[in-house]
Amino acid sequence: MKLTRLLSCLFLCITGISCIQEEAPNAEADILTCTVPADILRRDPIIENDKVTLMVKSNTDLSKQSPEFTLTPGATISPASGTTHDFSESQYYTVISEDGKWKKRYEVSYIVTGIGTEYDFENVKHGGNAGYDIFYEVDDNGNSIMDWASGNPGFAFTDMSAPRENYPTLSSNDGYKGKCAMLVTRSTGKFGADMKMPIAAGNLFMGTFDIVGAITDALKATKFGMPFEHVPTYLTGYYKYKAGPEFSESGKVVSGKKDMFDIYAIFYETTEDVKMLDGTNKFSHPNLISIARIDNPKETDEWTQFYLPFKMQPGKTIDRDKLKAGKYNVAIVFSSSVEGDLFNGAIGSTLYIDEVELIHSVEE
Repeated sequence: MKLTRLLSCLFLCITGISCIQEEAPNAEADILTCTVPADILRRDPIIENDKVTLMVKSNTDLSKQSPEFTLTPGATISPASGTTHDFSESQYYTVISEDGKWKKRYEVSYIVTGIGTEYDFENVKHGGNAGYDIFYEVDDNGNSIMDWASGNPGFAFTDMSAPRENYPTLSSNDGYKGKCAMLVTRSTGKFGADMKMPIAAGNLFMGTFDIVGAITDALKATKFGMPFEHVPTYLTGYYKYKAGPEFSESGKVVSGKKDMFDIYAIFYETTEDVKMLDGTNKFSHPNLISIARIDNPKETDEWTQFYLPFKMQPGKTIDRDKLKAGKYNVAIVFSSSVEGDLFNGAIGSTLYIDEVELIHSVEE
């Protein structure tokens, strides 16, 4: 009997050990956090799918910077985290997954100038497998200072084979002057329908778009705002617009309802608890200082100027010390479907945008 029990225990031990296998190496190759001295930052590091942007104060010495990174477990980075480089120009890092099968190239940029106040959409680069369009701004020396965000990275999930001209946000040569931004409401096909996101409005905005987060909550994944050290007073520019033929809600056509575009800008205070506003609170958050929004949008085949005043929210004031310290954000937003954030709109609705200017007061 004792021998039987001993053999049984030995059998259980052996089988138990045989069931314990080494965990498979991690196949992810992502930068999770980026750390630099807090006293040089104007806002938290912006980490996107293939780039890291550090907005720093104007007196920052870019020639000797040593950003440190944390990565997905087991991943490695080259150059090594903490290595000192001259960031007068962007530097590039390669992250390799623990299993060695995957790697991702990140562009790491230090931005010391403001976001600018005039936007002509002449500068375009390409991202994703399809090379979809990404608009960006440059300073007087031609250095990139800001990428405009859009839903293009999310749309890529719906059709990996789609050519750039089928994306919702793209460049057009039919501008008021030169090139312009062209925003088109698109169908997201079966993938989008299954996710209850049947359309994707063409959009362009100051901020970031969390691709992974958008799968579960697209509104929270859309983050608005860039630091701005002035008080915005007007938003002006030119547009053309044509609505698509059939408006739909939740993928079903709504008879008699017509699509319309949206243009707006928000100005708000940031705090330790509120770094950025998102699609759920962009017009309702208590930190909002002022809003500029088009109130008479219309279809037009001709370039039409808009001139939108920033309207102060009730009881709001601006702290000049916080303004100089970069504690306020501004965001400009364009969309080809005003209800696009709810996935309602008309496929084919098209908004052209060009020669935009953010006018601000002159501080002493």
